[in-house]
Amino acid sequence: MHRLPNLLTLLRFLLVPPVAWSILAGAYGEALLLFVLAGSSDALDGFLARRFGWGSRLGALLDPLADKLLLVSGFVCLSLAGLIPGWLVLVVLARDVLIVAGALCYRWRVGRLEISPSRLGKLSTFLQSVLVSAVLLQASLMPAATALLPPLIALVVLGSLVSAVGYVREWTDKYRRHKDFR
Repeated sequence: MHRLPNLLTLLRFLLVPPVAWSILAGAYGEALLLFVLAGSSDALDGFLARRFGWGSRLGALLDPLADKLLLVSGFVCLSLAGLIPGWLVLVVLARDVLIVAGALCYRWRVGRLEISPSRLGKLSTFLQSVLVSAVLLQASLMPAATALLPPLIALVVLGSLVSAVGYVREWTDKYRRHKDFR
């Protein structure tokens, strides 16, 4: 049972291609169902890992990677399908690239960096998931939900920018403290 969270994370990896294919094929209802299933598996694996102490180092590495892969592929495919603007994909990707580049720079200049998601980072990821779900819902079942998309897009942009700045500030503070202790 202690491996169940990792199996759920593996399920998310396996759901990425079908979600992407469904979006590109215009099967938005199917994509929505698969995307929600993947999101539910994320919530469940996190709950099980915390509640029963079934977390693992492998799970801690793979879980955020599965989330990112699912979200990035969702954003890219939604943009290719003409359901979200391309510039929004660039904002989301720029945030992720900034986070990875900052972590690599810190590691290169200082050494090991313990990365844990910030509240702003979790909020940004949540908003991105809500937007992908809302776009798929609008495209498949509720065309009237179109009015929800502009405010959600604004929240995703704001969340991406604020969380990116938050990570940069956190790592800058850690770097300064490290330099002061040398």
